[in-house]
Amino acid sequence: MAPAIGRPRASSRETLAEAACELFLERGFEATSVADIASRAGVSRSSFFNYFESKSAVLWAGLDERLADVEQQLALDDEPDAARAVRVVLLALADGFAPDSLALGIVNAAAMGLEDDLEREAALRRARVARAVAGRLERGGADRLHADVAGAAWGGAVLSAVEAWAHDGAGRTSLSRFLAMAGESAGLVSGAPPMGEVRQLRVVVQASAFDQTLAFYRDVVGMPQAEAYEADGGARVAILSAGRATLEIANLEQVSFIDRVETDGDAPSDPIRLALEVDDTDAAVARLDEGGAVVEASARLTPWDSVNARLRGPAGLQLTLFQELGGGPSVLP
Repeated sequence: MAPAIGRPRASSRETLAEAACELFLERGFEATSVADIASRAGVSRSSFFNYFESKSAVLWAGLDERLADVEQQLALDDEPDAARAVRVVLLALADGFAPDSLALGIVNAAAMGLEDDLEREAALRRARVARAVAGRLERGGADRLHADVAGAAWGGAVLSAVEAWAHDGAGRTSLSRFLAMAGESAGLVSGAPPMGEVRQLRVVVQASAFDQTLAFYRDVVGMPQAEAYEADGGARVAILSAGRATLEIANLEQVSFIDRVETDGDAPSDPIRLALEVDDTDAAVARLDEGGAVVEASARLTPWDSVNARLRGPAGLQLTLFQELGGGPSVLP
């Protein structure tokens, strides 16, 4: 019986990577085919694609696995301090990262004819990091411009750290050291930027039914509790996180216009009304209605391409829920 083609599955990936690097050095990247790599490694061409989607992926597979973990962790993270969460997740990317084909390729880029391919592929990874970071910071309350700048900074930090680590001798030092240094620079633009002289907008609500009000806005509306304090005489306060805070000032004509758009004319705006951006207005209205709010105006599409609804919540707060659909002007309800 003829022996099976290939090597044990556990070692095929490493064997293919070694074969690829040997051939890149001998023939150059462009002159090396997937079939050449498979033949040198002693596996079938189809076996190559069990491990790598292209010959470029041979170099990037180890980092790509870690970037996929970063993307997943940042997408699921819900810590109040988004900038800190980004730093913790990205610095952990370097933990235990051993020298691999990527480090060898970076150091021998000229000999392997890899300069153009490395530049192109590195740009794709920078963009992956940037998107993941920007998305996390936006969910944490950062405006889009600031989130995009911070994302680009972290994308550059990760790839610059990998390159510096490789050139310094990847086997002699750790990627963690270089990523920590690069992260110091990226971190300077990751926190929420101060806007003028006011660092935070906080709305203070007097609530006689404290526990009921807290449960509604924390558990039903979905504002995580950031801080809570008690004092003598039964004094209690809880501070809830609500993402980005803004103060919208509207004249009487604008208020009347908004009331016509957002309601049927039977729920005029209070002097102070809280507008809360949500992912799905219909679902949020149903949740808040079940949780004890009174619906004053059902969800409807507005001229600025958002879906708005108006409710009355505990402590007498008038609420507008709005879902941005992404195509209209940037005007809050």
